[in-house]
Amino acid sequence: MKYINLGRTGLSVSRICLGTMNFGAITPKEDSFTIMNHALELGINFFDTANVYGGKIGEGITEKLMGEWFEHDKGRRDKIVLATKVYGNMGNLPNEKNLSAYHIKKACEDSLKRLKTDHIDLYQMHHVDRNTPWDEILQATDQLIREGKIIYVGSSNFAGWDIATACQEYSKRNMLGLVSEQSKYNLFNRQIEREVIPACEYYGVGIIPWSPLEGGLLGGIKKVNEGRRNTSEVMNKYKKHNNQLDKWENFCAEIGEEPADVGHAWLIHQPSVTAPIIGPRTLEQLEKSMRVIDLNLDKNQLDKLDEIFPPAGQAPQYYAW
Repeated sequence: MKYINLGRTGLSVSRICLGTMNFGAITPKEDSFTIMNHALELGINFFDTANVYGGKIGEGITEKLMGEWFEHDKGRRDKIVLATKVYGNMGNLPNEKNLSAYHIKKACEDSLKRLKTDHIDLYQMHHVDRNTPWDEILQATDQLIREGKIIYVGSSNFAGWDIATACQEYSKRNMLGLVSEQSKYNLFNRQIEREVIPACEYYGVGIIPWSPLEGGLLGGIKKVNEGRRNTSEVMNKYKKHNNQLDKWENFCAEIGEEPADVGHAWLIHQPSVTAPIIGPRTLEQLEKSMRVIDLNLDKNQLDKLDEIFPPAGQAPQYYAW
């Protein structure tokens, strides 16, 4: 396994982040435990979850499952960088969602109980909340840091100007502030290159891409009818972009690599990316994902991928100049 600093911090994380969204919802508990055990054996030390994962409002199913995994061997907790999220709807009461100080504090306490740990290494705002002032959000996260309940703060699904605003507001208070941003990013969807990536690069915020294969679309045309790929959304994208995806699969065949591996490897080649999030449903999928760590794409190959999946272009140049 290879490691990299998370954003501008001194924290070392694996070049692959283990996503747990399937655990407890699609992947049974024992299989989830097996995947997490093997991820540790492979050197993956970056585990990502969220309080809303698991499919039932307010139950925190995936966090509970991970907490049980920690309980089985308490030494596991200190071997990983644990990331979870706050924002989502955790109940039917008006203050059980979003980023009020009230909800941030309660959501953090609840996540700690479910995860059976005394602290969260990376606490991420799952979405921006423009109805809550930054003073309130910063005060709440700072209090959690002072109490030792969280160490780092991250964001997810923020626009470039949200990232810049957050970083500036934290900086005014001499606080470290955002160290990471989770955004949807893959060859098929490169929109964050316009403003999110420039903002992250300027402020030293590491990027943790989710949906690195666009919901399975980049996993290979021949497999488009398999598993989670067989959804109306993925099938409609395939029908609309079949010529582009034919070129993609032909390119992967030419270099003798699986499409899923190339899609992940391309992300690792992007200088702003810390670690793409893989979400294996099975042990086999986890093991196959390890191939991408040593899959090197040369300049000609990267240029060819840019021809197939054109860069979004940084703003404002892409639309104004």
